[in-house]
Amino acid sequence: MPIIEMHLAAGRTTEQKRRVMVAMSQAVATALEVSPSTVRILITEHGDDEFSVGGVTLAERNAAKQNEKPQEL
Repeated sequence: MPIIEMHLAAGRTTEQKRRVMVAMSQAVATALEVSPSTVRILITEHGDDEFSVGGVTLAERNAAKQNEKPQEL
């Protein structure tokens, strides 16, 4: 029984997560030649302060992006 752990930044919709679970289940079942009903997927979501790239949290990256946008008049 394949078990897939997926870590995502919080904010995806239920529909988006459902679509990725269906796609992953189909891909794993095909690659391993098993029934999709045996594929288990666990999604763990992380807040902006709990997810970083290169030591910079998503909260910090998002704040920097906001500062780069031109101010509306």
